[in-house]
Amino acid sequence: MGKRKSLKPPALGVRLQRAFRYAAEKHAGQTRKQTAVPYLSHLMAVASLVLEAGGDEEMAIAALLHDVVEDCGGMPRLREVRKLFGRRVAHIVEGCTDSFGEPKAEWVERKKDYLREVTHADAETRLVSASDKLHNVRTILADYRKDGEAIWARFSGKKEGTLWYYRALSDEFQRRGANRNTRELEIAVAELETLVRKSLARKSKTSKSKSVAKKKAVVDPGK
Repeated sequence: MGKRKSLKPPALGVRLQRAFRYAAEKHAGQTRKQTAVPYLSHLMAVASLVLEAGGDEEMAIAALLHDVVEDCGGMPRLREVRKLFGRRVAHIVEGCTDSFGEPKAEWVERKKDYLREVTHADAETRLVSASDKLHNVRTILADYRKDGEAIWARFSGKKEGTLWYYRALSDEFQRRGANRNTRELEIAVAELETLVRKSLARKSKTSKSKSVAKKKAVVDPGK
């Protein structure tokens, strides 16, 4: 018989509560890209995905803090995270960070560098990173269903760059050490790609129909 999976939940205590307050303080006033949604909502969602995938308290803490270095202080912030929450948390946070200072490198170069880093990341870092990307793609999907092509203006990589980046990340996560959230990321990325293709096909069909109708009107103006 196969080994029975433990149903014992991870111990969650005051350190997680302290990390939540720390994240809320450092990200205060920040929102998701060009929306009124508090950035803290994303951090909470990523921590939830990590716990649902079997992560422990320190991994959940890293999830809450995964953007605090990139968005709130660079290397000095990473040293503070290491001092307050320990080396393991800081290691995961560092592995989820693609920029450590200002000015940031050009977008494409940053993303290519991060893809190379993910190739060598350990399983814990990959789980937290995949959880971050999974929530991002699910949010993009929901926004695309609501607002269509207009959403791409929010992203530095626009449509082509954004789709490339998440496809490349998903492929890399699947290549080595797949887990629950890397598999869910693959599903979400494929769904987004399909939705975009269908939307463009409908737009192209509509455009052709209008063009044909316009030509008919020119040929037979009295009709």
